[in-house]
Amino acid sequence: MELAKAKKISLKDKPIFDSFFQKYPPQNSEFTFTNLFMWRKFYEWSYIEWKNHLILFSKEYFKKSRAPLSGQDEAVYFFPPIGPNPGEIIFNIAELYEKAEFNRVPEDLVNSIIKDERFVVMNFEIVDDRDNWDYVYEAETLKTLPGNRYRQNRRWLNKFLQTYNYEFEILTEDLINKCKKLQLEWCVMRQCEEDQGLEQEQEAIYEALDNFSELGFKGALICVDNKCAGYTFGEMLNSDTLVIHVEKAHVQYEGGYQAIGNLFLKNVYSDVTFVNREQDLGVEGLRRAKESYKPIRMVKKSILYRKV
Repeated sequence: MELAKAKKISLKDKPIFDSFFQKYPPQNSEFTFTNLFMWRKFYEWSYIEWKNHLILFSKEYFKKSRAPLSGQDEAVYFFPPIGPNPGEIIFNIAELYEKAEFNRVPEDLVNSIIKDERFVVMNFEIVDDRDNWDYVYEAETLKTLPGNRYRQNRRWLNKFLQTYNYEFEILTEDLINKCKKLQLEWCVMRQCEEDQGLEQEQEAIYEALDNFSELGFKGALICVDNKCAGYTFGEMLNSDTLVIHVEKAHVQYEGGYQAIGNLFLKNVYSDVTFVNREQDLGVEGLRRAKESYKPIRMVKKSILYRKV
């Protein structure tokens, strides 16, 4: 595999990625073309097809974000290979590129790798990546918020529904600017210019919204007095799971987050079984919010590298 022959991700690559994801349905929230495209400038993704697998990597990520766990200069950041035998491909890549670090490796893949004798021979290390575990919920529970366990979430939802004269709209091209306006206002209130992570998120959101039709995801917004109070967008991750890429609400409207999430499920994805609400990135407030909805499971992920 010659990394120099890899390509940068562009919109025209969507059919290639969609074909792999349809053939090998993912559990990781990262594995939709929308997600990879909207974050491509931050990660500076390259991809290559090799041995019937799709390989995603970045030579620049460690230069602009965290240091590689191996401590090696010129380390290469990889996502798990997409294809019929990703474990074997990880060993193959590690033999060719000693400085490879594999991120967001799901639990089932980790469990198969550690059973292989090459895991010990090649001196692999595994580090838990809790901040990037995905939260997975039963969709029906998120729609109905039953019983005492969801009393507070239900209270906030009802507060919004009963207080505001709102209009729920399914996202179309002519509503994109309303979402972008709310996103800008949200960023001003959160002082995004002082938080690199929020600045990067803002750019990624604009990338997705500016290419809404081409990317093909679905979204919705709720408006009060013709002003966007909340918006969200997502898409099917696999046959039974919806992944929510973004969900934002204006703090001016109490219960806005609960309302946009609930109405999106009821009106746009009413027949979905599970909802993956992505990770909390180690942000304490975000972790509390996602835990409050009582996930039925977590998509656990780890970082894998060779210790030299």
